[in-house]
Amino acid sequence: MTNWEQIDTYVRMWLKEARINIIDSFKKTLDIETKSDRNDLVTNIDKETESFFVNNIQEHFPDHHIIGEEGHGQKIDQTNGVLWIIDPIDGTVNFVHQQRNFAISIGIYENGKGKLGYIYDVVQDELYFVEAGKGAYFNEVPIPKLTDTKVEDAIIGINSSWIISNRHIPTANLHRLVHDSRATRSLGAASLEIAYVATGRLDAYIAMRLAPWDFAAGKLLIEELGGKLSTVKGEPLHILESGTVFVSNSGLHKEILDNYFLSIE
Repeated sequence: MTNWEQIDTYVRMWLKEARINIIDSFKKTLDIETKSDRNDLVTNIDKETESFFVNNIQEHFPDHHIIGEEGHGQKIDQTNGVLWIIDPIDGTVNFVHQQRNFAISIGIYENGKGKLGYIYDVVQDELYFVEAGKGAYFNEVPIPKLTDTKVEDAIIGINSSWIISNRHIPTANLHRLVHDSRATRSLGAASLEIAYVATGRLDAYIAMRLAPWDFAAGKLLIEELGGKLSTVKGEPLHILESGTVFVSNSGLHKEILDNYFLSIE
């Protein structure tokens, strides 16, 4: 029997320890590398933070499996057992250039079902937490269920994909969505933007490509609050696969899918 209370206690302690090291790094020179392109950065702090979590998980829960963005976990192709999905610093460009607007994201699943999720805004010391079936919380305060909004009243999290051609949605449809909405925002950290949907700071979030560590924790948070997550084609997300991600309250999710994503101009 998995002791989820014990796991939660450890994770909260590790998040606080990681925060100290990350904040301390602001005074130091970072070792910065590029990955897939010049906008896909990784630093020594990303790697050190992931190693910190992986080493602690392996010490205290040696039978658990781990996927980490920076490759310190394992190669996983099935969801049996307890699986940790970790992004040590989601929003590395923000971390490097702004020293804010980034988060640690941890989603924990058992046999493919979500159990615990943590999105920790390190600089603001703000924790978005969910225990599946038992509620979602922002700094220990319960987060209310999501309520429906209309496109004309919605603030939508979306990046430059709405002006750049992509293979998923015609740009004309995205232009129309941006025009019809109240406003758009782009934070540059997927896990935080999903957490903002959960707390009503955003009404929807759209990304043309995210990896499991970007949305694993946020998926649990949104589903616990009655929201919807899917690909931009309305298909279910899989926690071991990368792809498009569309997050919002249920009413807005249907409206945008029907009128903007699934209707081709």
